[in-house]
Amino acid sequence: MFLANPSDLRRNGVLCMNKRNIDYIGRYNPRKYYKRVDDKLTTKQLALANNIAVPDLIGTVCEQHDIASIPAMVNDIDGFVIKPSKGSGGKGILVVTKVEHGRYYKPNGQEVTPSEVDRHVSNILSGLFSLGGKPDVAIVEGLIQFDPVFDGYSYEGVPDIRLIIFKGFPIMGMLRLSTAASDGKANLHQGAVGVGIDIATGKGLHAVQFDQPIDLHPDTQKELISIAVPQWDTLLHTASMAYEMSELGYLGTDMVLDKNKGPLLLELNARPGLAIQIANGRGILPNLRHVEKMGNHNMSVEERVAYAKIHFSAGNS
Repeated sequence: MFLANPSDLRRNGVLCMNKRNIDYIGRYNPRKYYKRVDDKLTTKQLALANNIAVPDLIGTVCEQHDIASIPAMVNDIDGFVIKPSKGSGGKGILVVTKVEHGRYYKPNGQEVTPSEVDRHVSNILSGLFSLGGKPDVAIVEGLIQFDPVFDGYSYEGVPDIRLIIFKGFPIMGMLRLSTAASDGKANLHQGAVGVGIDIATGKGLHAVQFDQPIDLHPDTQKELISIAVPQWDTLLHTASMAYEMSELGYLGTDMVLDKNKGPLLLELNARPGLAIQIANGRGILPNLRHVEKMGNHNMSVEERVAYAKIHFSAGNS
């Protein structure tokens, strides 16, 4: 845990919100490119154009009268996800893990009636979950197939991997694991567990829930820092590629591991939160300053990842 005293925070290399907003988001993220990450449908289209794998797009709902098309969209699949294209913080995401005779069931087994699905999508379209409350589009995606390597590490939900990318370098990462408190969603503010991950190895370093250090998953009692994320190099390369794709210098990438398709890009974030530092038990500023001191570089994605694994590993913190 970090002390609240500002001088202690600075001494520990902790990036605070004002400094993040002014020195990194404001300086390195041109506002004209925000739509590339704030609109998940645009992000998905960009990713596909850049040969980056994403969850299957089943369909979109753009108008209230199109809501009636959802049952036909999901009739022949085992599960699906409905999310707002312009949502943030995990709000407005409905996960259905079982479709049976026209009935829908959430990860915890609770049934969601067709009328509840219709109302949820209607709320998305009206902008209830979108940035600025503007009218939105509902995206219907294929369900991620949980990679069995994460059995016991997550509760009723798919873990995701957040990587902070600065000027194309992956500089800090964490795994977000759902819990009963987070209702099967990998959202730290709702009670998911955050596990800091070593950039060099993909292995767990330090774990927190509600900003408090923990050793065991609260629902499964699995030892958290024993985790090692498979296909780690592919995840690092995918995240690093998002720099050229988005043209944003300070970026959060959210990815998942599908047992059949491997790493998939879920979304990008031009204003990534600061809790990743708590999950890692250290500040991110030293890594940011390291990259800034390098000045302009002409490294490939492969070279940036190799550099990051040497210079931003836990052993160098």
